[in-house]
Amino acid sequence: MKILTVPNWSFGRDVGLLRSVRDLMDLRDVEVHFADSDLDHNRTVTAFSGEPEPVKQTLLDLADLILPSIDLNRHVGCHPRIGGLDVCPFIPYEEPDPVWMNTWIDGVAAEMAEKHEIPVFLYEKSEKGRHTGRLPALRKGGFGSLLSKDLEPDFGPNKAHKHLGVAVMGWRSFLVALNLNLHETQAVAAANLAARVRVRRKDDPMLKGVRALGFPLPSQGLSQLSFNLTHPNETFIDPILTWATESAQRLGVEPAGTELIGVIRVKDMEHATLIEPRREQIVEMR
Repeated sequence: MKILTVPNWSFGRDVGLLRSVRDLMDLRDVEVHFADSDLDHNRTVTAFSGEPEPVKQTLLDLADLILPSIDLNRHVGCHPRIGGLDVCPFIPYEEPDPVWMNTWIDGVAAEMAEKHEIPVFLYEKSEKGRHTGRLPALRKGGFGSLLSKDLEPDFGPNKAHKHLGVAVMGWRSFLVALNLNLHETQAVAAANLAARVRVRRKDDPMLKGVRALGFPLPSQGLSQLSFNLTHPNETFIDPILTWATESAQRLGVEPAGTELIGVIRVKDMEHATLIEPRREQIVEMR
């Protein structure tokens, strides 16, 4: 069974490390879809897919390579984070046997926790009722708030790692992650529009399940409106980007371009004419 994983790592300013990450992935028996860093977020997103065993081994090898270089006490970036391996979702290409899927993820999480001495929290469809399964809630308070707490992770120690925090892992449905960059330096319009999304998404079908955050991008002199479309079968990219662009313009802010983070399914492309994914970012998935 083919599995996609999209590990998010808390580094984004080490060009040499990113090059090593790409080299490692290219040598493994997986299909590489994405491996890009962002200076302002200070974050690297990787995405690769394959059969379960090579996906697992590639992830563990990446952790061996990346985690020793991360110290969240010295980490500065605009993106929320609670771990060196901040979040690692797994997305099966086809509907799996839930028992098998969760057993496999338990094995990956247990090995990650033991090898790197980090607490691992399961989320989304892997969450077992011990805590919330929602990523925004797990991230609440950030890395600093974890250091003095007694934790109840699914695997690993009950204290956050002093440099690496905790990791969040689990099986979830497919989502689309994309950004609309804006010509403003203080992220006023970006934050305004993200707040509008959070207010409107319960009642507006166009925004159903859409998560949004606004960030400044000081290295580029821009701001960013970041979207996660958690129901991409019902909410489409083009209407959301059109609404966001027109709303920003009404606030006096012009768009500066779009970015697709990770992957997009072939079936989503019909309603995604306003973005230009690279070929390797497009996957055949249900």
